[in-house]
Amino acid sequence: MSEAPRRIIIKRPVMAAGHHDGAWKIAFADFMTAMFALFLVLWLVATASKAQLRGIAEQFKTPLKVAVSGGAKSSTSANVIPGGGTDPIHADGEVRKSDSDATDPADVKRLDDLKQRLDKMIEDSPVLKQLKHHLLLDITPEGLRIQIVDSANRPMFDRSSAVVMPYMRSILRELGPVLNDQPNKITLSGHTDAAQYTQGDKSYSNWELSADRANASRRELVAGGMQDKKVLRVMGVASSMNLNQDDPFAPINRRISIVVLNPRAQAAIENANAANHRIKSVDAQQGPTGQPAVNPSNPNSGSQTQ
Repeated sequence: MSEAPRRIIIKRPVMAAGHHDGAWKIAFADFMTAMFALFLVLWLVATASKAQLRGIAEQFKTPLKVAVSGGAKSSTSANVIPGGGTDPIHADGEVRKSDSDATDPADVKRLDDLKQRLDKMIEDSPVLKQLKHHLLLDITPEGLRIQIVDSANRPMFDRSSAVVMPYMRSILRELGPVLNDQPNKITLSGHTDAAQYTQGDKSYSNWELSADRANASRRELVAGGMQDKKVLRVMGVASSMNLNQDDPFAPINRRISIVVLNPRAQAAIENANAANHRIKSVDAQQGPTGQPAVNPSNPNSGSQTQ
């Protein structure tokens, strides 16, 4: 009897997957934290003002070494690599002077006292008290601004002309002596609404009209007792600077603006005028082609000796 074949059984051990011990939970938590931080940054950027965004951008322009040790930023340097001199790490940091630091406190007080004096003068004067809704007083970076505005029922000038109405003349002649008592100089600017000037010559527009009205106001101030030399500029700006931005045709946009300048604004205008004078002096000394001008009494003055 033959022997039955032996059955061969192979046992292979089952390799179970290793346990991760919750590592995926940590990775998922990191992911959720990063997403929360991202959306928080996006929300902050969306709600930040333009000034805040500029400040944030300025911080990213500051190198870490400069932020820690102080010194000038690379964004304010004209050179890529500073050469020579002291170590740039130890340079003084940027110093920003505010407008209040650059303004003389005594002059600020003087302009504020002038504003209070004008307010009191308006209340005490029977003529000005009736017209006080035509007067707007405020302090600007350039100085004390006095605005004389139109109304629908009482315009300050005759329609489409620079003829001063009697009540406007009363306001200006009352202001003249008060402005003359101040050491500060002034500027005058005329404003119109957006209505197009349609009378007379087509070349005469709101620009010419606003300038003529400003100059007419200057004459009334001088007639009231203000010295003419106190005026630095007389400008016409038409409707480019509306007081009522929502309605360019509003009567309040038709106005005369008088600014009693603070020393900083006055110096800036005087320096600009002096620069223009120097340029004109150089042009007068040179001919049209850039050569020295010829003196009529000396024909050889414009030529070089050969």
